[in-house]
Amino acid sequence: MAVAETAGLGPVLGFALVGALGVGSQWLAWRLRMPAIVLMLAAGLVAGPGLGVLSPSEQFGDLMQPMLAIAVAIILFEGGMTLNMRSLSDAAVGVRRLVFIGGPLGWAASSAALHWAAGLSWQSSAVFGGIMIVTGPTVIAPLLRQARLRKRPAALLQWEAIVNDPVGALAAVLAFEVVVVFANGASAGAAIVEMLVGVGAATLFGVAAGWGLAKAFRNALVPEYMKVPVLFALLLLVFAVSDAILHESGLLAVTVMGLWIANANLPSYVELRRFKEHATILLVSGVFILLAANMDRATLLAMDWRTLAFVASVILLARPLPVLAALAFSDIPWKERLLVAFTGPRGVVLVAVAGLFGDLLVQVGIEDGSKVTMLAFALVAATVVLHGFTLTPMARWLGLTATETPGVLIVGGSRWSTALGLAFRKLELPVMIADPNHAHLRRARDAGLETFWGDILSEAAEHNLDLVTYDKVIAASDNDAYNTLVATDLAPEFGREHVFQLKRLRQSARHALPATLGGQKIAADETYFEANARLAEGWEFRVTKLSEEFTLEQWRARHPDAVPVADLGPGGTLRLLGPDDKVKSTDGTRLLFFGPKREERKDDRRDENGQDTLKAANPKS
Repeated sequence: MAVAETAGLGPVLGFALVGALGVGSQWLAWRLRMPAIVLMLAAGLVAGPGLGVLSPSEQFGDLMQPMLAIAVAIILFEGGMTLNMRSLSDAAVGVRRLVFIGGPLGWAASSAALHWAAGLSWQSSAVFGGIMIVTGPTVIAPLLRQARLRKRPAALLQWEAIVNDPVGALAAVLAFEVVVVFANGASAGAAIVEMLVGVGAATLFGVAAGWGLAKAFRNALVPEYMKVPVLFALLLLVFAVSDAILHESGLLAVTVMGLWIANANLPSYVELRRFKEHATILLVSGVFILLAANMDRATLLAMDWRTLAFVASVILLARPLPVLAALAFSDIPWKERLLVAFTGPRGVVLVAVAGLFGDLLVQVGIEDGSKVTMLAFALVAATVVLHGFTLTPMARWLGLTATETPGVLIVGGSRWSTALGLAFRKLELPVMIADPNHAHLRRARDAGLETFWGDILSEAAEHNLDLVTYDKVIAASDNDAYNTLVATDLAPEFGREHVFQLKRLRQSARHALPATLGGQKIAADETYFEANARLAEGWEFRVTKLSEEFTLEQWRARHPDAVPVADLGPGGTLRLLGPDDKVKSTDGTRLLFFGPKREERKDDRRDENGQDTLKAANPKS
């Protein structure tokens, strides 16, 4: 009751508010196409020091620190589960350099910036400088999705962020142990031994837990419905035991455990990872709201010119120089080096670990340790806002985006697929046709379209294709079951609203696939055989441009039997259309439709703004 009277809200309402603000910020950021962490930071500051509605330290009391520690551990474990060694490919050398060379150099540069720019003592600077190696995987991931970078620079940034998270925490542990040695007059040798034992034990626990879990899952020792609960229980146990041996070494243990599972080729790995991703979104939202709301006004008002000088020195010097030095004399192009050097957003882990060590420094008599949390928040806010709004323009300027306008992936080679692919190329969109049957791709190859020979759901496709180039999928093979499998499997990655498939053949109730599986309807919702029969009857794909002179109504009057397939807005936004979707009649919209071939008239080009019939729409076999 005392807590509720002090803070205005009880713990239960506090939890509900944290969840609502966190998930609400994520959703609003998706709608506004903004970095989610920016809105979460604003929501936490408004609810906490702004309005005083949320006061986590008072509402949750002693549970605050354990909750944050467990949440950060789960976030790092999920990050480790994304590190499949085969996905490194040509980025492996760069990642090793960024971790083993860039990490120590970044620690030294960050400590120097903290001492000379922020005015902290060398003790606090050394501890916080280690934490600043962390670049924030929870921030990098949404920024990479937004910027649509090419495969190698995206891999460099993502792997550096995930691997350096536990490395930065351990660097802070090492520096803190040294500070304690000098403060208490203890033996330096004893501190080093304790550190080595803790790091070794953490690595051993992580490997053992990952190996044991993978073996149990592979040998069916755990039922399917219990795999996620067992995973969570073991994760918490490994984190707690390792942390008890050496403070914060649990972060290393859970990251190693996740890394081992990611490379164990588990049959249920995809389902496990997707569940973990959902849990991580909730945890990231909650942790950041809690940390932002826990700031007090006095701390925020304590920010002065030294804070600004510190942030500027990190962004302009302490981040770029170590990265450029680490990547020097490597085969990584200079443009990619520049992009990585000037992209270093910090996130949840930095603030959480910095807050913990700030309190520990004060406890051992280092008074300016109290400034660490404030500086961490300033750095996170500045880097997230800066890189959130500049990464995409910078990548475009350097020519490192996968594509300006995302394209379409068509699964299944046929006359209809090739004709549709040529139509998308007419719209200047990236298009690829994939099929495990080499002969089915012959028409597409002859037409000059990009093709992939293989199963789009295979590991070869995952590791060799840059799927960030495409944001829509059309499953159009002659196998309805395969189309349904492709649409269902790729829906979580592309979004269910962006995955389409041709209509299934009618089957008896005994053999029919569930209606809840599969993708959206496209065009007239025809089957594979009906769509290809239309081509044989003389139908073709055409592209026309709508304007004030040639409106949607005029187009419909001229093509009464035509079926709209997609529209491309003046801003480059592509929509694939189903049978019930309406075409946008905005001036400048380009309409792709499927209709009967007709005689070309002399005024067609004038009336339809110069958009010609696609001559190769029905390519010869």
